[in-house]
Amino acid sequence: MRRIGIVLLFVVLGVATTSSGAEDVGAYKVIVNPANPTTQLSRLKLGEIFLRKAPRWADGIPISPMEPSGKSPVRARFTQETYGKPVIAISAYWQQMIFSGKGVPPPERSNDADIVAFVRETSGGIGYVGSGADLSGVKVVAIVD
Repeated sequence: MRRIGIVLLFVVLGVATTSSGAEDVGAYKVIVNPANPTTQLSRLKLGEIFLRKAPRWADGIPISPMEPSGKSPVRARFTQETYGKPVIAISAYWQQMIFSGKGVPPPERSNDADIVAFVRETSGGIGYVGSGADLSGVKVVAIVD
C-alpha cells in the first residue's frame, strides 16, 4: 500500500513539473476582420454568434463565423468555455437544426492560417485560432464574462 502511495506521489509531481512549462493546450484567441469596430465580446454573445443566433454585427454587416475542425483541441476548449459543453453536444445541436431545416453550422477549416485568411478577407468574419497563430491582418477581440 505504501508503495502505491509513493508511486502516485511521483506521478503527481511528474505531471506538475511537466505541465508547468508546457504550452497551454487549446488556448485560443478570437479574431475579427480589422474593419470591424468590435473590441470585446461577452461569452454569451460569442455563443450566440457561433450558434448563428446573432446574424448581424451592430453596424448591420452579416456575421460570418468560421471554426476549426471538430477534432481540434482549440475547438474543444472554446466549446467548453463558451457553452459549458463538449464539442459532441454542440454537434448534436447542429444535427437537430439541420434535420429540422432550421439552420446549418458555421463552416470549418482544418488550420489556423485558413481561418485567419477567411476572417481577414470577409468583412463580417469572426473566428478563433490557437494562441500561437500568426494574426497578421486581423484584430483580436477581448472576451469578457
